[in-house]
Amino acid sequence: MGNKAKTFLSYYKPYLGLFIADMVCAFIAAGINLIFPLIVRYITGDVLKSSSEIVVGLIIKITLLMLFLILVEFLCNYFITSYGHIMGARMEHDMRNDIFEHLQKLSFSYYDDQKVGHIMSRITNDLFDITELCHHGPEDLLISITKLVGSFIILMNIDLKLTIIVFSFIPLMFVYAYYYNMKMREAFLKNREKISLINAGLEDSLSGIRVVKSFTNEEIELKKFKENNVEFVKSKSHSYHYMAKYHSGINAFGSLIYVALIIGASFFIMKNQINTVDLITFLLYINTFLEPVRKLVNFGEQFQNGITGFERFYEILSVHPDIKDSKDAIEIRDVKGDISFENVSFQYHGTTDAVFSNINLKINAGDYIALVGPSGVGKTTLCSLIPRFYEVTSGTIRIDGTDIRDVKLKSLRQNIGIVQQDVYLFTGSVMENIRYGKPDATDEEIIEAAKKANAHDFIMELPNGYDTDIGQRGIKLSGGQKQRISIARVFLKNPPILIFDEATSALDNESEKVVQQSLEKLAKNRTTFVIAHRLSTIKNAKKILVLTENGIAEEGSHEELLAMNGLYAQLYNMQFK
Repeated sequence: MGNKAKTFLSYYKPYLGLFIADMVCAFIAAGINLIFPLIVRYITGDVLKSSSEIVVGLIIKITLLMLFLILVEFLCNYFITSYGHIMGARMEHDMRNDIFEHLQKLSFSYYDDQKVGHIMSRITNDLFDITELCHHGPEDLLISITKLVGSFIILMNIDLKLTIIVFSFIPLMFVYAYYYNMKMREAFLKNREKISLINAGLEDSLSGIRVVKSFTNEEIELKKFKENNVEFVKSKSHSYHYMAKYHSGINAFGSLIYVALIIGASFFIMKNQINTVDLITFLLYINTFLEPVRKLVNFGEQFQNGITGFERFYEILSVHPDIKDSKDAIEIRDVKGDISFENVSFQYHGTTDAVFSNINLKINAGDYIALVGPSGVGKTTLCSLIPRFYEVTSGTIRIDGTDIRDVKLKSLRQNIGIVQQDVYLFTGSVMENIRYGKPDATDEEIIEAAKKANAHDFIMELPNGYDTDIGQRGIKLSGGQKQRISIARVFLKNPPILIFDEATSALDNESEKVVQQSLEKLAKNRTTFVIAHRLSTIKNAKKILVLTENGIAEEGSHEELLAMNGLYAQLYNMQFK
């Protein structure tokens, strides 16, 4: 059995008892459906020919039997519809947990090539279709097989010749169904790709709605959305053509069976080879026989939807994290903050050009290091290698003498705090966002962290103080306020190593001054990397590294680099002229 099939079946394991009960109920309900035409045959063929005294008693007994069977059928169908669906919902829950947990393990490299809308589509639409297949698929298949096999055996015992006529259509029906199943599978896969494009475009447009409106580009966004929507309709129309042929063909086969049965039975009745009661029984069984065929039609659609959804689900699960703990990874404790880069080179996956090569650096605990240089030379990437957001292509990075690849990722990242230019705040309150730095922190610890980040005063002026809802991505706060909340978050985390990635470059002068004070307070006695475009913010750095496409071009203090009259001096003079 392939890995894909094993993964699919593994989701049944926790609910095996429930699944078996569901299948037993489906089997019983299907069996009861097979019994009713036999009861009609018994009444018309035997009971009604008896004396009137016996007939009344028999009909009462048969009525009680049928009422009992109806009750059993009701209970079975109730169990199938309620607990069967509950089982499907639980399986969907497990799958969604697994895919989200797996997505958390994937590195930045994966997300560099993905659209959030595509991933969202796989977590929502695809999983719903998969669980519909998990629940209804085996159930419909069992009911269909039970009714087809059961009706075949019963009809064969009534009249072999008519049974052969009726069931001779089955092979043709299955060949027809198989062909259009394949066509539908291809069409449904394309549908999923198109809906993913719509989701991705929608997510992109709505996330950037303020930019859209500021440039009055609503028409452009509407045009893009309409183009994707039209493509989706075309794809859907294509699949519906195949679905129409599938349904129409199966229904046509059902009508052909009726015609063949009536013609065949008429011929046999003329020759006294079959009686009218048996013909009535056959006609009743045609409905019982055609229902499983229709269920197989539904199963075909369900199977295509579910299996294409599972393939897309499995595709994500099959992406192996390129950055993970080594077998003997250790917890790193009492970190001082000594960091060394030894012949470090890096290039992005799928590219041929290195971002930088053979970087050698030695940073002592508590040093304040600034990285400057033109855009695109790898300043952010260099710092992203320290928490292993990306893996070095070659060389080694050590913290306190330990290769970071020998340290557990969680332990490594717990010792590193990052303040970025593009602050990400989650929907919720100020308190919840600061607590993100230390989930088990007390309210008092959070308030203390906010005070250190110069955030407490403005927080207390908000409508509900620390309980104020800040909107999606903190939209209700100014840039400086968001930045100070992100700094408070890092104060609460209290890591020995810090990375400031252009943390003040998007702020006005007044906000920058307040945030800069918070950053300097945070950086005290910690190993700190600062990526800066505004050189005024890094004059006090112990060491400034000037990065170019060829690596570290210059290093030294502010005064030393100005005295060199090299690239740093040029950048500085350009800014302050």
